[in-house]
Amino acid sequence: MSKDNKFDLEDRLIDFAARCIKVSDALPSTKAGQHLSGQLCRSGTSPALNYGEAQGAESRKDFIHKMKICLKELRETIVCLKIMIKTTLIGAESLQPLVEEADELISIFVTSINTAKKNLEKE
Repeated sequence: MSKDNKFDLEDRLIDFAARCIKVSDALPSTKAGQHLSGQLCRSGTSPALNYGEAQGAESRKDFIHKMKICLKELRETIVCLKIMIKTTLIGAESLQPLVEEADELISIFVTSINTAKKNLEKE
């Protein structure tokens, strides 16, 4: 991955985290709203933070592990968003673009993890 792509992905993850925080803040103050707000805030910001850690990984195995954590958190975020859509806590039209971005980010992470695994096998 080139240096420019790294920063593009990092920027996308930071933008994604900021959007998740905004959705989290917009949820109603009901029990369900507060629960999902906290969950979305945690899982939606985690990929950006863990990606930063992956960039400083101590080994290729450590890099793969941290990237898998990003992937796990993105998948968790999608489920959280889908629950919000299903329960109509926030309109689907405002959440769908966030779900689509998470899907795209997942594809990027899957590809990156697979490439790193292939490179690890070559070592």
